[in-house]
Amino acid sequence: FAIDPEISVQGVRFKNRFGVELAGHLYLPQNFDASKKYAAIAVCGPFGAVKEQASGLYAQEMARRGFVAVAFDPSFTGESEGQPRYVASPDINTEDFSAAVDFVDPDRVGIIGICGWGGLALNAAAIDTRIKATVTSTMYDMSRVNANGYFDAMDDDARYELKQQLNTQRLEDARNGRDTLAGGVADVLPDDAPWFVKDYHAYYKTKRGYHKRSLNSNSGWNKTSALSFINTPQLAYSDEIRSAVLMIHGEKAHSRYFSEDAFKKLRGDNKELLIIPDATHVDLYDNFGKIPFDKIEQFFHDYLK
Repeated sequence: FAIDPEISVQGVRFKNRFGVELAGHLYLPQNFDASKKYAAIAVCGPFGAVKEQASGLYAQEMARRGFVAVAFDPSFTGESEGQPRYVASPDINTEDFSAAVDFVDPDRVGIIGICGWGGLALNAAAIDTRIKATVTSTMYDMSRVNANGYFDAMDDDARYELKQQLNTQRLEDARNGRDTLAGGVADVLPDDAPWFVKDYHAYYKTKRGYHKRSLNSNSGWNKTSALSFINTPQLAYSDEIRSAVLMIHGEKAHSRYFSEDAFKKLRGDNKELLIIPDATHVDLYDNFGKIPFDKIEQFFHDYLK
């Protein structure tokens, strides 16, 4: 994304409670005054992306609107530490958000989760009462999609077969002393690839969004990461979120049902679901004509007072 020369960006590092040191970019608003207090926003996602992609775009835009914002790489990915590499976990990745809250001002802090990090943002808001406002954009529930497949097409037998495959892979990895990667977005797609896969390709495999450290742009996650998501429903306590939530999704996104179903579980009059006309899933990664930044700004101004 285009770098705004008027926004100061600093490389930062902070540890989560598992001892993993996370790497982030801290975006400071124009005319930043270190003697003043600012509302802060932590941003992460999409799932399999790095801070130089959509999360950095969101963080920079929030800094342009007067907030202090940090976009960070999740544990085991990008410039963050942690071994083995390219592992995802609903517990550890939820903790990554809380570690970012530790780093910034916990008195007036909000979070933004994009794609799979939208579900993780809701999970963080359910456990971390310091989070005053949460925005999810083009949200995925990674537990649901791993356990049930796209559009919940996987039955119990299919899920059992998947678990068998993943545990066979786990044993093979243990014997070989290395983890097998699942592969990111394919370099070349068949003509009959689903349209949403072509949508991902147009972002991760082109100049629009490619990054050398992005899992989706390259070799993908550790294959066996799916096991923890299958066994850990991450939105189990989302109905207990008392803080404000704004959920944003594209009208034409294949993933729209994740936000619509998650929103039904939320309680309280400080929750809102916003459907963006004609927007696809990936439009909300970087399309300034579709991402409702004015709405996001007002939401955070309202709840991070």
